[in-house]
Amino acid sequence: MIANNKLSATTKLIFILIISFILRLISIGQSLWLDEAISANVIRLNTVDIITNFSIHDFHPPLYYVLLKGWVGLTGNGVFSLRLLSIIFSLVTIWIVFLIGGKIKNKNLGLWAAIFTGVNPLFVYFSQEVRMYSLVTMCLTLVLLYFIKIIKNKNNNTLNIFWFNFWSFLSFFSFYGSIFLLAVFGLYFLINKKIKLLLLTNIGILLAIAILSPLLLIQITNSRIMLQTVVNWNLVLGKANLKDLLLIPLKFSSGRISFMPKYFYYLVAGVWATIVFAVAIWGTRKNKILGFLFIVPIVLGFIFSLWSPLLQYFRFLYLIPILGLLLALGIKKDFLKLVASGIFLIFSLTYLLNPIFHREDWKSLSNSLSANSSIYLIDSFADPIKYYRKDIEIIDLKTINPTAKEITVIPYGEIIHGLNHFAKLEGLGYKKISERSFREITLEEWTLEKP
Repeated sequence: MIANNKLSATTKLIFILIISFILRLISIGQSLWLDEAISANVIRLNTVDIITNFSIHDFHPPLYYVLLKGWVGLTGNGVFSLRLLSIIFSLVTIWIVFLIGGKIKNKNLGLWAAIFTGVNPLFVYFSQEVRMYSLVTMCLTLVLLYFIKIIKNKNNNTLNIFWFNFWSFLSFFSFYGSIFLLAVFGLYFLINKKIKLLLLTNIGILLAIAILSPLLLIQITNSRIMLQTVVNWNLVLGKANLKDLLLIPLKFSSGRISFMPKYFYYLVAGVWATIVFAVAIWGTRKNKILGFLFIVPIVLGFIFSLWSPLLQYFRFLYLIPILGLLLALGIKKDFLKLVASGIFLIFSLTYLLNPIFHREDWKSLSNSLSANSSIYLIDSFADPIKYYRKDIEIIDLKTINPTAKEITVIPYGEIIHGLNHFAKLEGLGYKKISERSFREITLEEWTLEKP
């Protein structure tokens, strides 16, 4: 496709966007998982309550939820509608990557970078996620575009600086983790002694921090409380260790899939990740700035995680477009670029076409429940049930002891809270009589043997 010079770059880009869109429609109706269900339920609140009541306990800024609320007000609160907004953000990101490639070298580079970004398996996965990661990736890719324009344009940068600050502001309002890439932009200007540009391009992020600081301080306090009171809360955040660090190249290259036997998965995914990142590093020889922007945010994230854990690979999703650009620079021959993008596509389709790799199946579990029944489940993990089945009563498994003869239990997330539901229920005289699995979730039936 890229080699066909009879087609204009615009036509090729449109084709890439259409293919990327179709790819993201595959399995779009799969079940919402916990975090997505939280997003879907939050937007039932009014905007003021989202900002003042929900956000103080969420550890994320409120912009995505506000945008999602406005979006579903127009399109509805169904799964397709909820996920479509993230898909749109991802398609805009692919288009921006094309523009950046054109600014760095030429449109051909932009087209290949757009392809690598469009079929990247991790980006495909989160393009369907009802969370803020696709939004922040779009915002930060726009920041990158205006950064490139600023450093290439010696004069008349007023408009570029404005848009750099605008998208920096929105990126921080979308996701606090954007600070790691935004800091590296500032570090670049500092190292190159462009102090005026350093000051001018930090207006947006400083303004965002100033506005969000009251909320952020409350969230930090609540986060500290969670780390102290919830036994294994740090498991969901990402510690600064070798395992979580190595998961970044592994998942950036092969996406969210995992399969048995584990040694074979690590062999296949590990070899591919090594090739991908070796090529990306080779690409930094042609553009050291992109390499700097790709590597340093991860280093900063690792250092920060020594103090407050957040080193999970998906928190750096916004680096995928930079990876796409580095791959387009690092692979010389179009045939090899086609092979590399084809392998990305295979990983993406492996996830999309195989339900075993899909998200937790709360939808099927919810549909299996009898009308107006009661479920014992840790309440903070009950959002998927509340989304799919408003008629179901949730009884907090952690704080309330059951007394009924027959009870239904979903032992989800108990490791995080340090709860052993077997020990608790057996101690109360209950015995498990059946269990059903719904892709990463189990539904158990218990009966009281000794009143």
